[in-house]
Amino acid sequence: MTVLIVLFLVVGVLFNVLGTVALYRFPDVFTRLHGATKCTTFGSIFTSGAVILYGVQKMLATGDGRFITLMVHVAIAILALLITNPTGAHAIARAAHRSGVLPKMAVIDRLAEDEKKKGGVSA
Repeated sequence: MTVLIVLFLVVGVLFNVLGTVALYRFPDVFTRLHGATKCTTFGSIFTSGAVILYGVQKMLATGDGRFITLMVHVAIAILALLITNPTGAHAIARAAHRSGVLPKMAVIDRLAEDEKKKGGVSA
């Protein structure tokens, strides 16, 4: 069980480091958001999974029911993360596009096309 916990932690840290690299290496705000959001979401899931496994290990070893509370709180945190990370990234990307920051290498810009169809302001 300890090996599995360490493996989850290593994978989680690896994903979080890749998210940091995405912030530095990608060319525009949209690709940076995409890379960082995906990687940090997966990294946080794996590190939280390590905490849940640790709780299971301690609960089985001691028979203490307090670790169930820990695992439930971590599961709720994972659920909140799965909802807020993509939603926040989408909101930031949409605000960036509306403020005039366009994707550098996009072949198709559906948001700009939709704005033109509606007769609204397009960047």
